[in-house]
Amino acid sequence: MLKHRGFPGRMPGTDFQFTIRRANPKGVTPLKRLERYRDRKAVDRRADLAFMTALWEHFGDEPFERGNLDAGRLSWLLGREVKAVEEDFDPKSYDTLLVIDEAVARASFPEAFTGGDAFDDFDDEEDEDEDW
Repeated sequence: MLKHRGFPGRMPGTDFQFTIRRANPKGVTPLKRLERYRDRKAVDRRADLAFMTALWEHFGDEPFERGNLDAGRLSWLLGREVKAVEEDFDPKSYDTLLVIDEAVARASFPEAFTGGDAFDDFDDEEDEDEDW
């Protein structure tokens, strides 16, 4: 399993992980497209934005190996902003190649392409869904 050095391990100030430390000894967690419904929590949407920003800053429009990128986090983008490179896509492989569909990603996450720091203000934002 390729480890993407320099890629953020998680979203700062949260437990939303972006990478895994080691391969799963029980088998690879398969990638699968997850639906993003309108009623998702604001913090979940910010995690998607932070992950998309990190992907763009790290890989740009070049194909990349799944490697140690978190399957759950990738699955929120799979089939839309992140697509398989090969037709014989294996969702259970750490070696599978993926690529960012820039046009779709820019439409979904325009803030990810502004060139600022990937995690500006993510720590300081208040969750709109909290009733504290």
